[in-house]
Order: sequence, then structure tokens, then C-alpha cells
Amino acid sequence: MIFVAILKRTLRDGKTYEDFRRAWYHSTGFGTENTMLTALNAANPREVIVIALTEVSLENASQLLATDAKERGECPLTDIIEHDVDRTFGLLIAEDDLSAPGALSYQPPSVHGEHVDLAAVESFIAEGKSVIGDFGFEV
Repeated sequence: MIFVAILKRTLRDGKTYEDFRRAWYHSTGFGTENTMLTALNAANPREVIVIALTEVSLENASQLLATDAKERGECPLTDIIEHDVDRTFGLLIAEDDLSAPGALSYQPPSVHGEHVDLAAVESFIAEGKSVIGDFGFEV
């Protein structure tokens, strides 16, 4: 399954996205499929939004969170961003391409062309809550 993490951070006065990126950029990879998307809030360009898409299983979840915690410990962002960080976690349950012109017909949820079993997603979320909670994140 693909774990989605959305983190919103606000740059401190006088800090730039480049300051953030240099401190945030990982020196160690996760060892699994991972894409990080970064955006600046158009209404508040001091707000940096990072969306992480990471292939996760119950077996590798603790290792992935430990890798991220290690990176943040070695490259803290405390001098770059304000204290409050808005965090949202979830599982990717659908990819939809709505770019074709004209009428579209309904498609059931799928990721990478594979049907998504919503009951399996609910089960994974229930089992994974304790792993995320072990790292101090609210679930």
C-alpha cells in the first residue's frame, strides 16, 4: 500500500525555501518506492507543504518511520521552521486521471491500475495505528 504523509510547515522570518530544502533533504533513502512532492502555499509562500508517497507494509513501517526520525534528528529544522507542524497521514486509495475532455464514466478506486480493496485498507489502517502512535504521532 502507499502511505501518504502531508506535512505543512511555516518558514521562520528571514528563512527561504532553499534554507528549508538544505536542512530537510535526506542523506539516506528509505529503501522502498518513495516520492516527495513539495509545494509553497500560494496564499502564504512561507508555508511549505510536503506530500510523501511511500510504499509501505506492516513489516517495514517501523523501519521507514525510524529512518525519517533519524534524518530529522541529524538535520533538525528548528532554526528554519516555526514550531507548529500540521501533519496528516493516510493511505492512497485512488488515482484518477480526469484530464480527458468531455464526459467521463465512473471508475472504481484503483492505484497503479490495480483495484483497491477498501476492506483491506481499513484493516491496514487499524493495524498500523499502533506503529504510527509508537513514534509520537496522533492517529
